[in-house]
Amino acid sequence: MRPAAGGVGSTATKRPKDRKDRIALAGAELFCERGYHRVSVDEIAAVVGISGPAVYRHFANKYAILVHATRDVVGALLAATADPQATIDEQLHAIATVAVAKRRVAGLYQWEGRYLTAEHRREFRTSLATLVGRIAGPLRALRPELTPEQCGLLANAALSAFGSVTTHRAAATDTEGLLTRVAWALLRADPPDLPRPSPSEPAAPSAAPVRPASRRELLLIEAIRLFHRHGYHAVAVEDIGRAAGIQASSVYRYFPSKADLLAAAYYRATDRLTGSTVAAIAEATDPADAQRRVVRAYVAFAFGQSDLVAVYLAENNNLPDEDRHQLRGAQRLHVEEWVRLAGTVRPELAAADSRVLVHAALNVVTDVGRLGRFDRTSGYETQTAGLALAALSA
Repeated sequence: MRPAAGGVGSTATKRPKDRKDRIALAGAELFCERGYHRVSVDEIAAVVGISGPAVYRHFANKYAILVHATRDVVGALLAATADPQATIDEQLHAIATVAVAKRRVAGLYQWEGRYLTAEHRREFRTSLATLVGRIAGPLRALRPELTPEQCGLLANAALSAFGSVTTHRAAATDTEGLLTRVAWALLRADPPDLPRPSPSEPAAPSAAPVRPASRRELLLIEAIRLFHRHGYHAVAVEDIGRAAGIQASSVYRYFPSKADLLAAAYYRATDRLTGSTVAAIAEATDPADAQRRVVRAYVAFAFGQSDLVAVYLAENNNLPDEDRHQLRGAQRLHVEEWVRLAGTVRPELAAADSRVLVHAALNVVTDVGRLGRFDRTSGYETQTAGLALAALSA
């Protein structure tokens, strides 16, 4: 007698109950490793060990996988911090544990989340605000001299330190403990005041931007701006040409392809960052002074070139292979210069621990800068550098 399908003796493979979660995890890891647009449904399916069509039994399309994976990351953080009786220290340890456990996929929130629709971005921001509140609320009780806005900013800085673990693979002696220590250093630091226009003083009308005479330079400026606003894949050469007031066909006289425009932006960022770092170290009187100067130089660079920095941090995966290899090497050299300084200032630190602190400080600069719209008129830039130094001294 032939056994019933799926019964004892059947050779049919039983579908795992967690297959949907496996698909989402595989998608999240590939999105973080290679970028959302460079990953296909078939590639996600191959990692899970199923066919491409089998994915559609669980998800309508690739975008649905991105939404599910992003919700999973945020949901894990909210679940870990759901106890209203937990102390700040317990909340920070819980977040550190989730961040390290999900370090291969948690970067979704920082960069690939750009590809969410407005509706899903609002959902994500609401969840993130809840998480921030779970740190900021108790912090206000500990530091009643702070305003709610200052507590929220410091809580965001602490979350940025935890999120930095997604940008590297360094494993400290106790990564969770070290990240928690960094978070505490940030929560105890002097908080920046978020810049805001005075209601009694109407904003001055903005002057028309000065446009460079060089068409090549103009194309590069507009490409950087559009890549930052919309993401590399959402921008066409025609869009860049239109923004620069140039026919699309004329763009190719200056750049052979859109990828060459992106590479040019990266080389520009690398050259400027290297130059400012070298100059800062050359002017220093001792290692601690060098560290302070390098931090201030990076903050000045991030605040003065915010579009360029955002593209530099977000679009690695879209560079041509040869350029990506060369530029990643330059990025590593910049980080290693910070690590060398951190180890010189604090020789008791293991190199891996210094590396974790450096990435936390770098992440804090860009995230806190973004919260304050990279304001350079109210002292916010100097205060942000103070937070980065607090992270390095944890």
